[in-house]
Amino acid sequence: MTGFASSVIRLVALGLLVAGPLALHAQSPAAKPGQTPAPKSATKPGTPAATPEVQGPQQTKHYPILVIAHGNEPSWSLRLGMKGPERLDRLNYPPIVLEPVDVARDDSGTVWTYRARDTGTGAAVSVKLTREACSDSMADTKYTFQVKVDHAQIGTLNGCGVSSPEKFPEFRKKNQLDPDDNPDAAANSAKEKDKDKNPALEPITKFAPPVEVAYLDATGKVILSRGEVRKAAAPAGYELSVSHDGKKLLYTRDLAGPNRTIALYDAATGRSQDLVTGLVHQGFWSPDDSRIAFLKNVDEKWQVWTFPANAPESAAAFSPQTVLALHGWTSPSSVLASDMENAYWLGEDGKAQQTVPLKEIYGSTFQIMSSDAMRVHPLNPDLLLVTAFYTATPAGAPVDAMGLNSSFFLYEVRSKRRVALCPTDTWARTAEWSRDGLQIYFTKMGPGKTFSTTRLFWDGTGLKRYMAGSSLAIGR
Repeated sequence: MTGFASSVIRLVALGLLVAGPLALHAQSPAAKPGQTPAPKSATKPGTPAATPEVQGPQQTKHYPILVIAHGNEPSWSLRLGMKGPERLDRLNYPPIVLEPVDVARDDSGTVWTYRARDTGTGAAVSVKLTREACSDSMADTKYTFQVKVDHAQIGTLNGCGVSSPEKFPEFRKKNQLDPDDNPDAAANSAKEKDKDKNPALEPITKFAPPVEVAYLDATGKVILSRGEVRKAAAPAGYELSVSHDGKKLLYTRDLAGPNRTIALYDAATGRSQDLVTGLVHQGFWSPDDSRIAFLKNVDEKWQVWTFPANAPESAAAFSPQTVLALHGWTSPSSVLASDMENAYWLGEDGKAQQTVPLKEIYGSTFQIMSSDAMRVHPLNPDLLLVTAFYTATPAGAPVDAMGLNSSFFLYEVRSKRRVALCPTDTWARTAEWSRDGLQIYFTKMGPGKTFSTTRLFWDGTGLKRYMAGSSLAIGR
């Protein structure tokens, strides 16, 4: 038997023939004498199955699978695998893993509607494939299907699709292994598949670990690490913020009574200086390191103030809005702050460019506290990383001295999509984005209330201990 014939037989045996380049018009086998054809069973949820033959040159009894769809404005792509929709990607958002539910075909035999579930939020998702020529608005390429994706939270996405079996690893594995010819290889492949909890997620390999960071060591000392060089910046401090060039560090230090100082440590000189003193805290570098924003208490109200990095004596109010927490810069001319009711995107004119109720961000799952942290994704201002305490501690989760479990979640401001990302068996605080936006670093509480820093990719994979220090701040 030729290699080509063998491959075709494997495709038929696996039921992988798809509409488009791989479409095959099969005939139903005749019943043997004395036998009554068995009734056709209903399609199992999540398993696209063959449907009765429909006449016509472009019609097939097979549901389209192994399809890659994409669209522009906004940019998105979708993988429709052997069981249905399995993954939705959008530019500068983590991938959404989908759980197929069922599929239906219309009477014409040229339109298929797949239903699925967003595993992160439980939201309903439908994918409609229409066998009709489709053109990419950004290129001259022609595609087999018109595709419409409806996500209950994100909205409607329109684009094109084409059968692309070669882009599905599980398809390649199945067709490279013949259990009769190589049973050991087939068994090993099955074991590897069992190890993979999220086969729809591809490993993240192109990421940039931070090289310049600040953290607190086990004794509470403030450490600035630049590559292999580590220097003690201060014997004590908190609220660390490293400049984007990695050369300077802001930190808050307590003084007598309620007063504090925001200090600056310069790696070039190895010296610290106090910048602003009094009822102040939470210093943050602007994106170009030219300015510093901080909170100052004026007439018993906390407000955002700023000053040029080289002229702290010229500090002035950035906004009259009363807030309780500052979460950093969202652009060279705006910052994110909050009180106990709302999150505010404050502009250069002092006014709120956008206001979002914290109840929308936290939902009922998390408590609202002034000590929480919100961090804007470095490439996507719509995506927030929020550190907060659970309202009800998950079963088996560790708790701190207050009996609370802290965690972190992702929140999309426009779609209001919230995904708890931290493992529920973990106590986590001070979650921060890496500069490439693919990694999250957070303080993890271990046995005996000890603390260390752990890394997690933004898709929930790659959980790994990073270092012994806590309260990590990333420069670059």
